[in-house]
Amino acid sequence: MHPDVEIVDAQPQADRRLLESLADWCDRYTPLVALDGSDGLFLDITGCAHLFGNEKRMLDDILSRLFHQGFDARAGLGASPGIAWAAARFLSPAIVPPGEEGETLAPLPLAALRIAPAVRAGLESVGLKTAGAIMAAPRAPLARRFGAALLTRLDQALDRAEEAITPRLPVPPLSVERHLAEPVVLADDIERLVGLLAASLRAELERRGEGAHVLQLALFRVDGAMQRLAVGAARPLRDPALIERLFRERLAAFEDRLDAGCGFELVRLSVLKAAPFALEQTDLAGASTAAGEDLALFTDRVRARLGETALLRPVLVESHRPERAAAFVAAEMPEGRDGRARPDNSAPDPAGTVDMADRPIRLFRHPEPVDVVAAEVPEGPPLRFRWRRAVHRVARAEGPERIAAEWWRDPQDMPTRDYFRVEDDDGRRYWLFRQGFYGAAETMPRWFVHGVFA
Repeated sequence: MHPDVEIVDAQPQADRRLLESLADWCDRYTPLVALDGSDGLFLDITGCAHLFGNEKRMLDDILSRLFHQGFDARAGLGASPGIAWAAARFLSPAIVPPGEEGETLAPLPLAALRIAPAVRAGLESVGLKTAGAIMAAPRAPLARRFGAALLTRLDQALDRAEEAITPRLPVPPLSVERHLAEPVVLADDIERLVGLLAASLRAELERRGEGAHVLQLALFRVDGAMQRLAVGAARPLRDPALIERLFRERLAAFEDRLDAGCGFELVRLSVLKAAPFALEQTDLAGASTAAGEDLALFTDRVRARLGETALLRPVLVESHRPERAAAFVAAEMPEGRDGRARPDNSAPDPAGTVDMADRPIRLFRHPEPVDVVAAEVPEGPPLRFRWRRAVHRVARAEGPERIAAEWWRDPQDMPTRDYFRVEDDDGRRYWLFRQGFYGAAETMPRWFVHGVFA
């Protein structure tokens, strides 16, 4: 009947990504944006409407911009999510003043109450076909026959019951933004804007006695696309020049991926994480006397340019297993009491009090199997072993040091090991262990080399 109709397969995942990108774009109006099913968004604009003149101008701006982006959007505004949802889908564009929810909702169909299809069909079967009919009916019989969820939805639409939306992203404690009359394209212009926004943040950070640990730069393009850039600082920052320098490195790293399109018309700088800011003593020349500041700034610049994993530091892990007893984390530098930036080595020794001389200089990522030609049984060190196609004769040996799995782990995850420090005829020293015991009925013991000493 309609040969010119174009049929396209549904792509739910692509639709979801598109809806999430629209949610990112709506951050220009409010940081409280939540997804509503597969085709809607909730925006909590409390305290934000005056930035656009008033609620009507804000609503018109949203619909106009979405129309020019190619979307057929509907919108409603009300004192509760329920009435705003109904107004958007049945009265768009509409603004429902507080106190007029019942009058607005009465002529609308039952679908405006966001009730389940089965409940809606049951209500229509007994002649209740509008929201006004539900409001006029006795509440107790409705609850007994159709469930309490029906009355909850009705109260939410009438702003009688609280309904909070869950925003997609946490709201930053501090944020400043600038609307631009002329969109910017060049990275140099963005850097200057970062410096200006950082100067605006400084006064509020000083009032709070805090500094920024993690900052995020949000860039809103004219065509609706949005990009976010974040940087972290080893020490809390307030200085706009330092913040601008960090974002200069970040923008340089994203030079190939930062697509300005027709330009950015809104730039926002947010503090995602803040920390107490300790005032530092300066000398007569005005330079800071705190130790480790240059190293912290160097660390921040490298991480901003090359990523969080560009600089790593080892930390202890609570595990008896040697290959699990340490891990590498991002090289953040918490401050000690003397102001020096230092790694956090407060974790307890995973194997108790161990002399570091008993541990090899080089520990292999995975133990390497060896063939033991002869060994002292039942629990002695090897006499000769073959490793990497070379035979080594053991001249001296120390041990065993027994290491077992933690009590809360499955013993099959790590069988008990007996470690030996051995030295061959050439003076080379190895860290070997035996897994299993001689004379055991189930399996023969296996030998591994786990590291080498200096």
